Amino acid sequence: MAIATRTVTEACAAAKGAARDMARADDQAKGRALERIAELLGERSDEVLEANRADLDDERARSLGSALRDRLTLSDERVRAMAEGVRAVAALPDPVGEVVEERTLASGIEMTKVRVPLGVVAVIYEARPNVTVDCAALCIKSGNAIVLRGSSYAQRSNAALAALVAEGLESADLPQAAVQLLSGGRDELAELATQEGVVDLVIPRGGEGLKDALKAVATVPVMYAAAGNCHVYVHDDADLEMARKVAVNAKVDRPGVCNAAETLLVSDRVASDFLPGVLEDLAAAGVELVGDERARAAAGDAEVGEASAEDWDTEYLDLKMAVGIVDSLDAAIDHVNSHGTGHSEAIVTSSEEAAEAFAGAVDAAAVYVNASTRFTDGFEFGMGAEIGNSTQKLHARGPIGLRELTTTKYVLRGDGQVR
Repeated sequence: MAIATRTVTEACAAAKGAARDMARADDQAKGRALERIAELLGERSDEVLEANRADLDDERARSLGSALRDRLTLSDERVRAMAEGVRAVAALPDPVGEVVEERTLASGIEMTKVRVPLGVVAVIYEARPNVTVDCAALCIKSGNAIVLRGSSYAQRSNAALAALVAEGLESADLPQAAVQLLSGGRDELAELATQEGVVDLVIPRGGEGLKDALKAVATVPVMYAAAGNCHVYVHDDADLEMARKVAVNAKVDRPGVCNAAETLLVSDRVASDFLPGVLEDLAAAGVELVGDERARAAAGDAEVGEASAEDWDTEYLDLKMAVGIVDSLDAAIDHVNSHGTGHSEAIVTSSEEAAEAFAGAVDAAAVYVNASTRFTDGFEFGMGAEIGNSTQKLHARGPIGLRELTTTKYVLRGDGQVR
Protein backbone atom coordinates (compact mmCIF):
# COMPACT_ATOMS: atom_id res chain seq x y z
CA MET A 1 0.00 0.00 0.00
CA ALA A 2 1.47 3.32 -1.04
CA ILE A 3 0.51 6.66 0.36
CA ALA A 4 -2.86 7.42 -1.15
CA THR A 5 -2.82 9.00 -4.58
CA ARG A 6 -6.55 9.49 -4.05
CA THR A 7 -7.87 12.83 -3.05
CA VAL A 8 -8.90 13.31 0.56
CA THR A 9 -12.55 13.02 -0.48
CA GLU A 10 -11.92 9.77 -2.36
CA ALA A 11 -9.94 8.25 0.51
CA CYS A 12 -12.62 9.14 3.05
CA ALA A 13 -15.36 7.75 0.82
CA ALA A 14 -13.44 4.48 0.46
CA ALA A 15 -13.07 4.29 4.23
CA LYS A 16 -16.79 4.94 4.64
CA GLY A 17 -17.61 1.99 2.42
CA ALA A 18 -15.16 -0.25 4.30
CA ALA A 19 -16.57 0.87 7.66
CA ARG A 20 -19.86 -0.89 6.88
CA ASP A 21 -18.04 -4.20 6.50
CA MET A 22 -15.86 -3.58 9.56
CA ALA A 23 -18.93 -2.93 11.71
CA ARG A 24 -20.24 -6.39 10.80
CA ALA A 25 -16.92 -8.21 11.22
CA ASP A 26 -16.81 -10.77 14.02
CA ASP A 27 -14.12 -10.86 16.66
CA GLN A 28 -12.49 -13.93 15.11
CA ALA A 29 -11.87 -12.16 11.79
CA LYS A 30 -10.59 -9.04 13.51
CA GLY A 31 -8.34 -11.20 15.67
CA ARG A 32 -6.89 -12.97 12.62
CA ALA A 33 -6.11 -9.64 10.99
CA LEU A 34 -4.40 -8.32 14.11
CA GLU A 35 -2.37 -11.49 14.63
CA ARG A 36 -1.18 -11.33 11.03
CA ILE A 37 -0.19 -7.67 11.43
CA ALA A 38 1.86 -8.59 14.51
CA GLU A 39 3.52 -11.43 12.58
CA LEU A 40 4.32 -9.15 9.65
CA LEU A 41 5.95 -6.62 11.97
CA GLY A 42 8.34 -9.38 12.97
CA GLU A 43 8.83 -10.88 9.52
CA ARG A 44 9.32 -7.59 7.70
CA SER A 45 10.88 -5.38 10.35
CA ASP A 46 13.90 -4.84 8.07
CA GLU A 47 11.64 -3.12 5.52
CA VAL A 48 10.15 -0.89 8.20
CA LEU A 49 13.55 0.04 9.64
CA GLU A 50 14.96 0.75 6.18
CA ALA A 51 12.07 3.13 5.48
CA ASN A 52 12.61 4.75 8.86
CA ARG A 53 16.32 5.26 8.19
CA ALA A 54 15.40 7.01 4.95
CA ASP A 55 13.09 9.33 6.88
CA LEU A 56 15.82 10.07 9.42
CA ASP A 57 18.35 10.74 6.66
CA ASP A 58 16.04 13.19 4.94
CA GLU A 59 17.49 16.68 4.96
CA ARG A 60 14.50 18.13 6.80
CA ALA A 61 14.67 15.52 9.56
CA ARG A 62 18.31 16.30 10.27
CA SER A 63 17.29 19.70 11.61
CA LEU A 64 14.94 18.24 14.21
CA GLY A 65 15.81 18.50 17.90
CA SER A 66 16.91 15.42 19.80
CA ALA A 67 13.49 14.78 21.38
CA LEU A 68 11.66 15.04 18.05
CA ARG A 69 14.19 12.77 16.36
CA ASP A 70 13.62 10.30 19.17
CA ARG A 71 9.89 10.37 18.36
CA LEU A 72 10.65 9.68 14.72
CA THR A 73 13.17 6.91 15.33
CA LEU A 74 12.25 3.23 15.15
CA SER A 75 14.41 0.37 16.38
CA ASP A 76 14.12 -3.41 16.62
CA GLU A 77 12.89 -2.94 20.17
CA ARG A 78 10.25 -0.39 19.19
CA VAL A 79 8.99 -2.53 16.30
CA ARG A 80 8.73 -5.50 18.68
CA ALA A 81 6.82 -3.27 21.10
CA MET A 82 4.39 -2.38 18.29
CA ALA A 83 3.78 -6.08 17.62
CA GLU A 84 3.29 -6.70 21.34
CA GLY A 85 0.78 -3.85 21.45
CA VAL A 86 -1.17 -5.28 18.50
CA ARG A 87 -1.37 -8.67 20.21
CA ALA A 88 -2.46 -7.02 23.45
CA VAL A 89 -5.27 -5.22 21.61
CA ALA A 90 -6.31 -8.48 19.94
CA ALA A 91 -6.55 -10.21 23.32
CA LEU A 92 -8.91 -7.62 24.79
CA PRO A 93 -12.68 -8.20 24.87
CA ASP A 94 -14.43 -6.97 21.74
CA PRO A 95 -16.37 -3.84 22.73
CA VAL A 96 -18.77 -4.12 19.79
CA GLY A 97 -22.09 -5.52 20.92
CA GLU A 98 -21.28 -5.12 24.61
CA VAL A 99 -24.49 -4.61 26.56
CA VAL A 100 -24.26 -1.39 28.55
CA GLU A 101 -27.79 -1.51 29.97
CA GLU A 102 -30.94 -3.57 29.58
CA ARG A 103 -34.39 -3.28 31.14
CA THR A 104 -38.10 -3.59 30.42
CA LEU A 105 -39.94 -0.32 29.87
CA ALA A 106 -43.39 0.44 31.27
CA SER A 107 -44.77 -0.30 27.80
CA GLY A 108 -43.42 -3.84 28.00
CA ILE A 109 -40.79 -3.14 25.35
CA GLU A 110 -37.41 -4.76 26.09
CA MET A 111 -34.72 -2.08 25.83
CA THR A 112 -31.04 -2.93 25.34
CA LYS A 113 -28.26 -0.35 25.06
CA VAL A 114 -25.25 -1.75 23.17
CA ARG A 115 -21.87 -0.54 21.97
CA VAL A 116 -21.41 0.01 18.23
CA PRO A 117 -18.46 1.35 16.19
CA LEU A 118 -18.20 5.06 15.46
CA GLY A 119 -17.63 4.42 11.73
CA VAL A 120 -14.77 6.37 10.16
CA VAL A 121 -12.14 7.77 12.50
CA ALA A 122 -9.52 10.19 11.15
CA VAL A 123 -6.30 10.59 13.12
CA ILE A 124 -3.87 13.44 12.52
CA TYR A 125 -0.51 12.89 14.17
CA GLU A 126 3.08 14.02 14.37
CA ALA A 127 6.35 12.25 13.57
CA ARG A 128 5.71 9.08 15.60
CA PRO A 129 5.43 6.12 13.20
CA ASN A 130 4.29 3.72 15.94
CA VAL A 131 1.02 5.69 16.07
CA THR A 132 0.20 4.32 12.61
CA VAL A 133 0.03 0.77 13.95
CA ASP A 134 -1.45 1.60 17.37
CA CYS A 135 -4.34 3.55 15.86
CA ALA A 136 -5.01 1.03 13.12
CA ALA A 137 -5.07 -1.88 15.59
CA LEU A 138 -7.53 -0.13 17.88
CA CYS A 139 -9.83 0.81 15.01
CA ILE A 140 -9.78 -2.72 13.57
CA LYS A 141 -10.63 -4.26 16.94
CA SER A 142 -13.43 -1.74 17.55
CA GLY A 143 -14.92 -2.30 14.08
CA ASN A 144 -14.01 1.09 12.62
CA ALA A 145 -12.27 2.25 9.46
CA ILE A 146 -9.43 4.72 9.86
CA VAL A 147 -7.96 7.58 7.84
CA LEU A 148 -4.38 8.28 8.90
CA ARG A 149 -2.75 11.61 8.23
CA GLY A 150 0.80 11.45 9.58
CA SER A 151 3.66 13.88 9.49
CA SER A 152 5.59 14.25 6.26
CA TYR A 153 8.76 13.66 8.31
CA ALA A 154 7.64 10.02 8.77
CA GLN A 155 6.16 9.55 5.30
CA ARG A 156 8.20 6.47 4.34
CA SER A 157 7.88 4.82 7.75
CA ASN A 158 4.13 5.33 7.85
CA ALA A 159 3.70 3.95 4.34
CA ALA A 160 5.67 0.80 5.19
CA LEU A 161 3.63 0.23 8.35
CA ALA A 162 0.28 0.97 6.71
CA ALA A 163 1.13 -1.55 3.99
CA LEU A 164 1.55 -4.26 6.64
CA VAL A 165 -1.79 -3.32 8.19
CA ALA A 166 -3.54 -3.54 4.81
CA GLU A 167 -1.95 -6.95 4.19
CA GLY A 168 -3.15 -8.14 7.58
CA LEU A 169 -6.70 -7.03 6.81
CA GLU A 170 -6.64 -8.81 3.45
CA SER A 171 -5.44 -12.04 5.07
CA ALA A 172 -8.61 -12.09 7.20
CA ASP A 173 -10.92 -11.21 4.29
CA LEU A 174 -11.50 -7.74 5.69
CA PRO A 175 -11.41 -4.67 3.41
CA GLN A 176 -7.98 -3.13 2.86
CA ALA A 177 -9.80 0.17 2.35
CA ALA A 178 -10.45 0.21 6.11
CA VAL A 179 -7.03 1.83 6.47
CA GLN A 180 -6.29 4.95 4.42
CA LEU A 181 -3.00 6.84 4.58
CA LEU A 182 -2.89 10.47 3.47
CA SER A 183 -0.18 13.04 3.02
CA GLY A 184 -0.44 16.73 2.26
CA GLY A 185 -0.43 20.17 3.77
CA ARG A 186 -2.86 22.43 5.59
CA ASP A 187 -5.32 22.58 2.67
CA GLU A 188 -5.75 18.80 2.83
CA LEU A 189 -6.06 19.05 6.61
CA ALA A 190 -9.00 21.43 6.24
CA GLU A 191 -10.59 19.15 3.64
CA LEU A 192 -10.31 16.17 6.00
CA ALA A 193 -11.85 18.10 8.89
CA THR A 194 -14.89 19.05 6.81
CA GLN A 195 -15.93 15.59 5.58
CA GLU A 196 -19.38 15.81 7.15
CA GLY A 197 -21.44 12.66 6.84
CA VAL A 198 -18.34 10.66 5.87
CA VAL A 199 -15.83 11.05 8.70
CA ASP A 200 -17.44 10.50 12.09
CA LEU A 201 -14.64 11.73 14.35
CA VAL A 202 -11.31 13.51 13.95
CA ILE A 203 -8.62 12.94 16.58
CA PRO A 204 -5.60 15.24 16.30
CA ARG A 205 -2.43 14.35 18.17
CA GLY A 206 -0.25 17.42 18.29
CA GLY A 207 0.40 20.78 19.81
CA GLU A 208 -1.71 23.86 20.23
CA GLY A 209 -0.98 24.99 16.66
CA LEU A 210 -2.69 21.93 15.21
CA LYS A 211 -5.55 22.29 17.68
CA ASP A 212 -6.10 25.94 16.71
CA ALA A 213 -5.90 25.16 12.99
CA LEU A 214 -8.63 22.54 13.31
CA LYS A 215 -10.81 24.69 15.53
CA ALA A 216 -10.86 27.31 12.78
CA VAL A 217 -12.21 24.97 10.09
CA ALA A 218 -13.59 21.69 11.47
CA THR A 219 -17.21 20.80 10.83
CA VAL A 220 -16.68 17.15 11.80
CA PRO A 221 -16.65 16.37 15.55
CA VAL A 222 -13.11 16.64 16.95
CA MET A 223 -11.73 14.94 20.06
CA TYR A 224 -8.48 16.65 20.91
CA ALA A 225 -5.58 14.50 22.07
CA ALA A 226 -3.97 17.73 23.05
CA ALA A 227 -0.83 19.10 24.62
CA GLY A 228 0.57 17.89 27.92
CA ASN A 229 1.90 20.66 30.13
CA CYS A 230 2.26 18.30 33.09
CA HIS A 231 3.44 19.00 36.65
CA VAL A 232 5.01 17.17 39.56
CA TYR A 233 4.28 18.77 42.94
CA VAL A 234 6.39 17.84 45.98
CA HIS A 235 4.37 18.41 49.15
CA ASP A 236 5.93 19.40 52.47
CA ASP A 237 5.66 15.88 53.93
CA ALA A 238 6.95 14.00 50.87
CA ASP A 239 9.50 11.21 51.01
CA LEU A 240 12.22 13.27 49.32
CA GLU A 241 14.06 10.28 47.83
CA MET A 242 10.80 9.11 46.29
CA ALA A 243 10.08 12.61 45.06
CA ARG A 244 13.54 12.85 43.50
CA LYS A 245 13.04 9.59 41.62
CA VAL A 246 9.53 10.51 40.43
CA ALA A 247 10.50 14.01 39.27
CA VAL A 248 13.54 12.84 37.31
CA ASN A 249 11.66 9.99 35.66
CA ALA A 250 8.71 12.20 34.73
CA LYS A 251 11.06 14.61 32.94
CA VAL A 252 13.88 12.58 31.39
CA ASP A 253 12.49 9.11 30.59
CA ARG A 254 11.10 10.35 27.25
CA PRO A 255 10.99 14.14 27.23
CA GLY A 256 9.40 14.33 23.77
CA VAL A 257 6.07 12.76 24.76
CA CYS A 258 2.92 14.41 26.08
CA ASN A 259 2.98 12.75 29.52
CA ALA A 260 6.46 14.02 30.37
CA ALA A 261 6.54 16.60 33.17
CA GLU A 262 7.35 20.17 32.15
CA THR A 263 7.16 21.87 35.57
CA LEU A 264 8.39 20.87 39.03
CA LEU A 265 6.61 22.56 41.94
CA VAL A 266 8.04 22.28 45.45
CA SER A 267 6.67 23.27 48.85
CA ASP A 268 8.64 26.10 50.41
CA ARG A 269 9.07 23.97 53.55
CA VAL A 270 11.26 21.38 51.82
CA ALA A 271 12.73 23.37 48.92
CA SER A 272 16.14 23.97 50.49
CA ASP A 273 16.52 20.26 51.34
CA PHE A 274 15.09 18.89 48.12
CA LEU A 275 16.03 21.16 45.24
CA PRO A 276 19.85 20.98 45.20
CA GLY A 277 19.87 17.21 44.80
CA VAL A 278 17.06 16.82 42.30
CA LEU A 279 18.26 19.73 40.19
CA GLU A 280 21.73 18.21 40.12
CA ASP A 281 20.20 14.95 38.85
CA LEU A 282 18.17 16.77 36.20
CA ALA A 283 21.14 18.84 35.04
CA ALA A 284 23.29 15.70 34.83
CA ALA A 285 20.65 14.23 32.52
CA GLY A 286 20.99 17.24 30.23
CA VAL A 287 17.92 19.16 31.36
CA GLU A 288 17.98 22.93 30.94
CA LEU A 289 16.45 24.44 34.07
CA VAL A 290 14.59 27.71 34.51
CA GLY A 291 12.88 28.81 37.68
CA ASP A 292 11.32 31.52 39.77
CA GLU A 293 13.39 33.67 42.11
CA ARG A 294 12.97 31.42 45.16
CA ALA A 295 13.80 28.25 43.23
CA ARG A 296 16.96 29.81 41.86
CA ALA A 297 18.01 30.86 45.35
CA ALA A 298 17.49 27.33 46.70
CA ALA A 299 19.15 25.56 43.75
CA GLY A 300 22.55 25.00 45.36
CA ASP A 301 25.22 24.44 42.72
CA ALA A 302 22.74 23.71 39.90
CA GLU A 303 22.49 26.33 37.17
CA VAL A 304 18.92 27.63 36.90
CA GLY A 305 17.96 30.38 34.48
CA GLU A 306 15.22 32.91 35.08
CA ALA A 307 11.80 31.61 34.08
CA SER A 308 9.67 33.87 31.90
CA ALA A 309 5.90 34.13 32.16
CA GLU A 310 5.64 31.96 29.04
CA ASP A 311 7.68 29.14 30.56
CA TRP A 312 4.90 28.14 32.94
CA ASP A 313 2.55 27.62 29.97
CA THR A 314 4.99 25.85 27.66
CA GLU A 315 5.00 22.19 26.68
CA TYR A 316 8.70 21.89 25.92
CA LEU A 317 8.71 18.30 24.61
CA ASP A 318 12.43 18.48 25.20
CA LEU A 319 15.06 18.44 27.93
CA LYS A 320 13.90 21.64 29.58
CA MET A 321 11.96 22.13 32.81
CA ALA A 322 10.52 25.01 34.83
CA VAL A 323 10.91 24.92 38.61
CA GLY A 324 8.79 26.84 41.09
CA ILE A 325 8.31 27.10 44.85
CA VAL A 326 4.80 27.35 46.27
CA ASP A 327 3.60 28.30 49.75
CA SER A 328 0.87 25.70 50.16
CA LEU A 329 -1.06 22.81 48.67
CA ASP A 330 -3.76 25.23 47.54
CA ALA A 331 -1.15 27.35 45.78
CA ALA A 332 0.14 24.27 43.97
CA ILE A 333 -3.38 23.33 42.89
CA ASP A 334 -4.06 26.87 41.69
CA HIS A 335 -0.81 26.88 39.69
CA VAL A 336 -1.58 23.53 38.05
CA ASN A 337 -5.14 24.54 37.14
CA SER A 338 -3.99 27.91 35.82
CA HIS A 339 -1.13 26.63 33.66
CA GLY A 340 -1.77 22.93 32.99
CA THR A 341 -3.50 21.52 29.94
CA GLY A 342 -5.62 18.96 31.78
CA HIS A 343 -3.43 16.01 30.83
CA SER A 344 -1.50 14.40 33.72
CA GLU A 345 -0.54 15.84 37.11
CA ALA A 346 1.30 14.31 40.07
CA ILE A 347 1.70 14.92 43.79
CA VAL A 348 4.33 13.30 46.01
CA THR A 349 3.11 13.19 49.60
CA SER A 350 2.81 10.93 52.64
CA SER A 351 -0.52 12.50 53.59
CA GLU A 352 -3.71 10.82 52.43
CA GLU A 353 -5.56 14.05 53.15
CA ALA A 354 -3.24 16.05 50.89
CA ALA A 355 -3.42 13.37 48.21
CA GLU A 356 -7.23 13.41 48.25
CA ALA A 357 -7.34 17.20 48.15
CA PHE A 358 -4.97 17.33 45.17
CA ALA A 359 -6.72 14.53 43.29
CA GLY A 360 -10.12 16.08 43.90
CA ALA A 361 -9.27 19.66 43.02
CA VAL A 362 -6.87 19.31 40.08
CA ASP A 363 -8.70 19.46 36.74
CA ALA A 364 -6.92 16.82 34.66
CA ALA A 365 -7.59 13.56 32.86
CA ALA A 366 -5.12 11.70 35.08
CA VAL A 367 -3.88 12.53 38.58
CA TYR A 368 -1.04 10.57 40.18
CA VAL A 369 -0.20 10.16 43.85
CA ASN A 370 3.42 9.14 44.44
CA ALA A 371 4.00 8.04 40.85
CA SER A 372 5.40 9.46 37.62
CA THR A 373 3.16 11.09 35.02
CA ARG A 374 4.79 8.84 32.42
CA PHE A 375 2.19 6.14 33.07
CA THR A 376 -0.63 7.95 31.24
CA ASP A 377 -0.56 5.57 28.33
CA GLY A 378 -3.06 3.13 26.86
CA PHE A 379 -0.65 0.20 27.06
CA GLU A 380 0.15 0.92 30.70
CA PHE A 381 -3.58 1.25 31.45
CA GLY A 382 -4.25 -2.20 30.04
CA MET A 383 -5.84 -0.92 26.82
CA GLY A 384 -3.24 -2.54 24.57
CA ALA A 385 -2.52 0.82 22.91
CA GLU A 386 -4.09 4.23 22.54
CA ILE A 387 -4.99 6.68 19.81
CA GLY A 388 -4.09 9.55 22.10
CA ASN A 389 -4.93 11.12 25.43
CA SER A 390 -8.04 13.26 25.43
CA THR A 391 -7.96 16.38 27.57
CA GLN A 392 -11.62 17.07 26.81
CA LYS A 393 -14.57 16.02 28.92
CA LEU A 394 -16.84 14.87 26.05
CA HIS A 395 -17.09 12.15 24.82
CA ALA A 396 -13.96 10.62 26.38
CA ARG A 397 -11.20 11.76 28.71
CA GLY A 398 -7.74 10.29 29.19
CA PRO A 399 -6.31 7.48 27.04
CA ILE A 400 -8.46 6.79 23.98
CA GLY A 401 -8.82 3.03 23.72
CA LEU A 402 -11.35 0.56 22.37
CA ARG A 403 -14.43 1.69 24.28
CA GLU A 404 -13.68 5.32 23.48
CA LEU A 405 -13.87 4.39 19.78
CA THR A 406 -17.45 3.22 20.13
CA THR A 407 -20.78 4.89 20.66
CA THR A 408 -24.04 3.33 21.82
CA LYS A 409 -27.28 2.29 20.18
CA TYR A 410 -30.64 1.48 21.75
CA VAL A 411 -32.25 -1.73 20.46
CA LEU A 412 -35.90 -2.13 21.46
CA ARG A 413 -37.95 -5.33 21.10
CA GLY A 414 -41.72 -5.36 21.43
CA ASP A 415 -44.70 -7.49 20.54
CA GLY A 416 -46.89 -5.00 18.74
CA GLN A 417 -46.88 -2.03 21.13
CA VAL A 418 -48.08 1.28 19.72
CA ARG A 419 -48.15 4.69 21.33
